[in-house]
Amino acid sequence: MFTGIVQAIGILNTIERGAVDMRLGLSTDALDLSDVRAGDSIAVNGVCLTALDVGASGFFSDVSLETLTRTTLGRLVPGSRVNLEKSLLPTTRLGGHLVAGHVDAVGHITQVEAAGRSQAVRIESPPELARYLVPKGSVCVDGVSLTVNEVAGAVFSVNLIPHTLASTICDEYGVGRAVNIEVDIIARYLEGLLQERAAPRARVDRAFLSAHGFITDA
Repeated sequence: MFTGIVQAIGILNTIERGAVDMRLGLSTDALDLSDVRAGDSIAVNGVCLTALDVGASGFFSDVSLETLTRTTLGRLVPGSRVNLEKSLLPTTRLGGHLVAGHVDAVGHITQVEAAGRSQAVRIESPPELARYLVPKGSVCVDGVSLTVNEVAGAVFSVNLIPHTLASTICDEYGVGRAVNIEVDIIARYLEGLLQERAAPRARVDRAFLSAHGFITDA
């Protein structure tokens, strides 16, 4: 689990491409990796990856076909900057919101405009995510915990304050850029609970028990 509070910016140094997957080599001088062991999780642009071959200033991660299909990681090139966050501890300040690092879909930026010292950014997500987006709710964009300002169907807007622009890769955003989107995990759990409650329940009677082999009519 993560908080959506980016801890450092990393650089993608190498890409080793396999038949359907790839391995990323990342470096960062700003993120303390002394407490990271092989097998630990690090969010890279909001994608939960397993850290491998961890060194003092970098690590490698394998990226599966499923992850490449559902995120923007496959579009990165050597030299790309990425948002990094180590997985949270029980003592971590939850300054953002609960983030699983499991990207729901890729969205695209449709507008970027100045809003005082901040930037107002409008993002179009796939239609199936619209029901999880609510004004003043939370959304994770490229691993950054943000507050949803306005919602119009599957299009939503967020505000990027100067600190966010200076501490993440959000300063690179422009119209047409693809971004990783993870909706609020609490909204997904609530949806599952409501669907279960609304689902018709089988009546447990003699016919049901007989049909499922619990009793026989003989």
